[in-house]
Amino acid sequence: MADFSPPYGIKGTKPKRGKTAKAVADFRPGRPSQTKSQSNGTPANGSKNAVKNKPHNRRQAYAALDLGTNNCRLLIARPAGEDFTVIDAFSRVVKLGEGLADSGRLSDEAMDRALGALKVCAEKLKRRNVHLARSVATEACRRADNGAEFINRVRDETGIVLDIISAEEEARLAVLGCHVLLTDSPGPAVIFDIGGGSTELVLIEPGDPVPHILDWQSVPWGVVSLTETVGRGEDTPEIRAERYTEMRRLVSDSFAQFAGRIAPSQVADMRLLGTSGTVTTLASLHLELPHYDRRAVDGLIIPTQAMRNINTRLSQMSPDERAALPTIGRDRSEMVVAGCAILDAILDIWPAPRLGVADRGIREGILRSLMSAEVDGRAAAQKLRGEKH
Repeated sequence: MADFSPPYGIKGTKPKRGKTAKAVADFRPGRPSQTKSQSNGTPANGSKNAVKNKPHNRRQAYAALDLGTNNCRLLIARPAGEDFTVIDAFSRVVKLGEGLADSGRLSDEAMDRALGALKVCAEKLKRRNVHLARSVATEACRRADNGAEFINRVRDETGIVLDIISAEEEARLAVLGCHVLLTDSPGPAVIFDIGGGSTELVLIEPGDPVPHILDWQSVPWGVVSLTETVGRGEDTPEIRAERYTEMRRLVSDSFAQFAGRIAPSQVADMRLLGTSGTVTTLASLHLELPHYDRRAVDGLIIPTQAMRNINTRLSQMSPDERAALPTIGRDRSEMVVAGCAILDAILDIWPAPRLGVADRGIREGILRSLMSAEVDGRAAAQKLRGEKH
């Protein structure tokens, strides 16, 4: 990673950065009173001897939970060769960061929505008998004055121990989760993750099995934070146009430092890969899908001009018009314009002819980390015992 810290916060608010966690188990069914410090290196069933005394079973389930500023997402999978097979998934819009830009705190209503989703996740973790899990929280909990209080409440009420990860760790996990879509082509690429409260930009040199990260930046603009900062007024076409222009300006200004560090020779051959609800939603509109289909969207390559045309179209629509479109609906109609503005700002800086779309990211990165860490740990233990690998 680069030796500099990304900018954080809006209006001078700086987040409380949690430690960057390694592969940890963070779900304790039936034992919600455990402290976070007890979670490191412990299997999901709460028994410290479970992994040591039990041979590795390739059918064991692993879980990754990502609580973002806008969404709560869970993925449960089993190893399958060099990859994994998803056996359960969950996603819900919870708008945890709603009102955060103005108040600096998570609201009671937002926390209740998130807890409702996390209780569903906890039931899935129990039902699937998850062997090892990791749950992370990102920008909303990093910035909120009461973020730590909320984490404690989640632990007490659900048994899930959320780790507030740094923006650097968030970027690393996103890259780890989706970089495989770039391995067939040489040269540098920018992977970007448009979240609810922040956007991560990572310049990589693809490699196997893990790409080399050349540079990165996190900016405090996601679909929620940008929407709330600029405001929701969309009464007339003129107001909508002014609002969209202001969104793009704010984001472009924040990206300037990162863009300035990239040599012009790199920009000429730059490839772009986006991982977020914004790019997958726009991709589904590009394909004119009646319903969202991950199989059609993940790995899709789209001409960037086609994406820009969709951005322009959505920015000119009223919320009701956007809500009527397939794959957007009421939940996304209010926030998607901010995502379009962020994407347009990225394309202004790196005018690549095509854009790759990834319906994978932080959760997949967590799963790969968990599975790889356990394999490495077993190999090290065998070496210490003098056993053959």
